[in-house]
Amino acid sequence: MAFTAQDVKALREKTGVGMMECKKALVESDGDMDKAVDYLRERGLAAAQKKATRIASEGVVLPYHDKAANKGVVVEVNSETDFVAKNEKFMDFVTGVAKTIIAESPADVEALCTSKFNGTNRTVTETLNDLILSIGENMKIRRFELMDGVVSTYIHGGGAVGVMVGFDVDDEAKAQTAEFEEMGKNVAMQIAAMNPSYLDEASVPADVVDHEKEILAVQMKEDPKMASKPEAVLAKIAVGKMGKYYKENCLVDQEFVRSDIFQGSVKGYIDSVAKQLGTQIKANGFIRMMKGDGLEKREENFAEEIAKQING
Repeated sequence: MAFTAQDVKALREKTGVGMMECKKALVESDGDMDKAVDYLRERGLAAAQKKATRIASEGVVLPYHDKAANKGVVVEVNSETDFVAKNEKFMDFVTGVAKTIIAESPADVEALCTSKFNGTNRTVTETLNDLILSIGENMKIRRFELMDGVVSTYIHGGGAVGVMVGFDVDDEAKAQTAEFEEMGKNVAMQIAAMNPSYLDEASVPADVVDHEKEILAVQMKEDPKMASKPEAVLAKIAVGKMGKYYKENCLVDQEFVRSDIFQGSVKGYIDSVAKQLGTQIKANGFIRMMKGDGLEKREENFAEEIAKQING
């Protein structure tokens, strides 16, 4: 079956694959468009396997909230270079992954990969392999975390850091107001900037508290100024120092960074907005995910990467 330049163009638009690959697929498929698509997909799977050993530590972290489903997710999808994070097809895929997670509530990444990709009959893995063939880089879905209920999101640096924070709101209708949305975004920005370890004092594990107290005890014992102080005074000093630890590491106890709109703790800021809205609001948890955190990074520099592309 013969084919034309228009057929090559149509196949390229349908698959996103380069002209030469599309032409070869049509040759191998005797001009049959459907067989040519299958041919490219089969090569896509092979390409994905071939690229799987290449380091993927760039990409994006995307927080996504579905108000209708009353659910939110933060998902990290990695690629080899940060250029891909600016690619529309890549971002459409990441958004589709987030929607798939909301709809399917998979237990883990493995279960997610076997789920049907949002709005299609193909699995997430099959859709990812198509994208790998189209873009030409190794890509991986690394992790995700789900939250139910009222949440606010913030994405920093084009996907370098993604944050989602949950709230208990007595009157959930107030969570739809502009005032609440601004407050939620500000708290999410606080988490992105200050990277708290815990929500509040009650969330700090007992072993962590004990460890901090042991460090304080050693510090006070080795401080000559403390030697003459009564035990009761030392105990008060220790409580004060633990209070400083909580203020630095617990979200609600942290000093609110946007002092231009509120001076005090994050809890104080949330309470002030709740009072303004005439309801009760309490932060109940948060997710902060940083792109590539803990992953091996590519050592190649930009010039070497371009040289490799030029030299084929």
